[in-house]
Order: sequence, then structure tokens, then C-alpha cells
Amino acid sequence: EADMDTEKWMDAFTQAVLEAFGERVCCVGLQGSRARGEAGPDGDIDVVVILDAWHMEDWPRYEAVLESLPARDKVCGFVSGWEELLHWEPSELFGFYYDTRVWYGSLAALRERFGPSDARRAVRIGACGIYHMCVHNRLHEKSGQLLRELYKSAFFVLRAVHFCRTGAFVVRRSELLPLLQGEERLILTAGMPHQEGTEPFAIQSERLLQWAGSLIRSYT
Repeated sequence: EADMDTEKWMDAFTQAVLEAFGERVCCVGLQGSRARGEAGPDGDIDVVVILDAWHMEDWPRYEAVLESLPARDKVCGFVSGWEELLHWEPSELFGFYYDTRVWYGSLAALRERFGPSDARRAVRIGACGIYHMCVHNRLHEKSGQLLRELYKSAFFVLRAVHFCRTGAFVVRRSELLPLLQGEERLILTAGMPHQEGTEPFAIQSERLLQWAGSLIRSYT
């Protein structure tokens, strides 16, 4: 499993979902680090399955699909009925749409469900979440690992910021990095693999708080 072929696994997964649910399948996709080509050998397989509607009897059928495939312990992800997804919070749909690598079906109808204001809202919500957790960590947990995770999550906010500025969505960290300068580049770099910070915990925390706070004030 260490060198599992994600493409072949997704092909097998998609076929199994189609055999289980047939014409009810609206979309099968992949999200997360494997979709971005950034996963390590132990990375999660973050799958998406959207049916015409999701019923109680679909749970055991879907669980049987998962149990029939290798690497079950790595599989996570999201399932939904189509109507629920269409009426999802638009600022979350922004990320969902661009983050999903589609294997079967289409998410094209979602594109009409969000606009520039929703991308700005995604920035603000993401920045609020980072600010909140960074304050908690600075005062209570004092965890270097948690701080590193917050720096990693800043990537998603920075992508949304870049989208708001340019209208272009960048998939990977390595593609976003050369497009950033100054503080934003420092923030992204600190969350990339093998970039352990050498500055004191308090300084790293303050940098992240100041950055998140500026976004909260700006993206209203």
C-alpha cells in the first residue's frame, strides 16, 4: 500500500460505486492531497460520492463498496444527495468545486452557485478559523505541532485570496509559492513539508495572528 497507485484505485472505486448505485450516481471524485499530487505514501484517500439523493439504505451499500477495496483504512471523504449540495453554503461550495478532481459525472452546475463575494467570504471564514485556533494554541495548548498544522491550513486561505485577486484557482502549493511575495510567501513556506520553523513559538504565532487578523479586517 505504501506505493499504491491512486489513479488505479480511483478507477476501481468508481466502477464499484457505479455497480452499486447505477444511474443514481451524479459524481465521483477525489479531493485532498492525493488529488493535488502532494500526498505522501500514508496520505488519506479523500473521496466524494454524490447521488441523486442519499437514503438510509445507501449507507450499508456504500460501506460494502469501501470494504471491497484495498486501503480501506486510508479512505475518508464526503457523500451527499445532489439537492443538498446544490443548496450548500456558497462560500464552502467555492472550495469544494475547485478542490474536487472528478472521476465520473460532473459538478459543473455548482459553478453557478457561488460568485466573487462567496470567495471573499471563504477567505474571511478561513482566516477567522485560523485566528481562533492560533489564539487558543498560543494561550493554552502551546503546541508547535498544532501551530504547524495551522500554517499548513493557511494554504487554503491563500488560494482563495489569490482567486479573489486574479480569478485564477491554483491547485498546488508549489504552483502558488512563486506567485506570492513578502509575508504571504513566508506564511505558505512555513506550512510546506520539511520546513520546520527556527523562530520561537511566540514569534511564529504572532506572525500568523497578524496575517489572519489583517484578512479578517479586509475581507468584509
